[in-house]
Amino acid sequence: MSYQALARMWRPRRFADVVGQDHVVNALRNALQQDRVHHAFLFSGTRGVGKTTLARILAKAVNCEQGQQAEPCGECGTCRSVDEGRFIDLIEIDAASRTRVDDTREILDNVQYAPTQGRYKIYLIDEVHMLSGHSFNALLKTLEEPPPHVKFLLATTDPQKLPATILSRCLQFNLRLLSAQEIGGQLEVIARSEGLSFDETGLAILSRAADGSMRDGLSLLDQSIAFGDGSVTGNEVRDMLGMIESHHVDAILLALAGNDGSALIDTVANMSERPVNYLSALDELLTVLHNVSLFQILPEAVAAKQADSRLVRELASVLGKEDVQLYYQIGLLGKRDMPLAPDPASGFEMTLLRMLTFSPEGEPGVGGDPAESQ
Repeated sequence: MSYQALARMWRPRRFADVVGQDHVVNALRNALQQDRVHHAFLFSGTRGVGKTTLARILAKAVNCEQGQQAEPCGECGTCRSVDEGRFIDLIEIDAASRTRVDDTREILDNVQYAPTQGRYKIYLIDEVHMLSGHSFNALLKTLEEPPPHVKFLLATTDPQKLPATILSRCLQFNLRLLSAQEIGGQLEVIARSEGLSFDETGLAILSRAADGSMRDGLSLLDQSIAFGDGSVTGNEVRDMLGMIESHHVDAILLALAGNDGSALIDTVANMSERPVNYLSALDELLTVLHNVSLFQILPEAVAAKQADSRLVRELASVLGKEDVQLYYQIGLLGKRDMPLAPDPASGFEMTLLRMLTFSPEGEPGVGGDPAESQ
């Protein structure tokens, strides 16, 4: 049997399985329970947060053979057909590849016909913002007054490109980015179910790298399983993503705290012995600096995030609050300027040298001279 990617294998099949979109799930459940299901829904949000998944679950719920309820049963022929992609009354359309008005008219020609299997004929149009202006015009009248047996489920990553006339005819749900904690929790559930060898550091790095997208997190987990031969550990994930090792992060920040230029340059030189993504390296430094600043102002908040490591506590005690803020600002500017540097390594090094050189106004810089104010 061919291998199925984790993102497909673990795609939610019930509303209860959807992670991080409670505001949308609750609204859909209420509409189903009260039998107030609108004829047109628009799900918007970045990639991999659950737009198409929620649309498919809704399609199951309104056509479930056990009756319309807050959760599809998942066992009847209709639910299984939707899960397996063979439910004839769920018409999925990729608007990115069918942008012409003739394509839209061809689809709408069949709207008038009653569903074959279910109670409703569902039109799921993905990346709907890619339709042409003429296609939107062709869709407008049907979207406003569809036959009673038709539901439209639209999904888009760019709702700003949709005409106001389309938006006004839909119930709009904006799906939010998932937190690293939400993604990490789901990755841990999957890793345990798949019998993987993993550590919390590895999953935490993957969760941050997913950048709010559950699908990206699962794809990265798939990649790390292949990279580590079934093992997902912090060191292996760092190697896979081209990130710097944790002891290099420690060494850089401690060198900055101690105004030790030699140790700083030596650490950067050691980093270059292996492939490094220097933008990711800056992100790691910024993450620690954020936790340090948070610890200095609100220690219990850092403890709740489980980010109060030995390094964070040590840096919080030796660095002033203004120093941390200045380092963070320089790091952000370094990320902005890195594409302009001769190469990423020198851009990264110059950013660190700026952190070492400048201090908040009134504090001595390296060598004891008063630092220039920023």
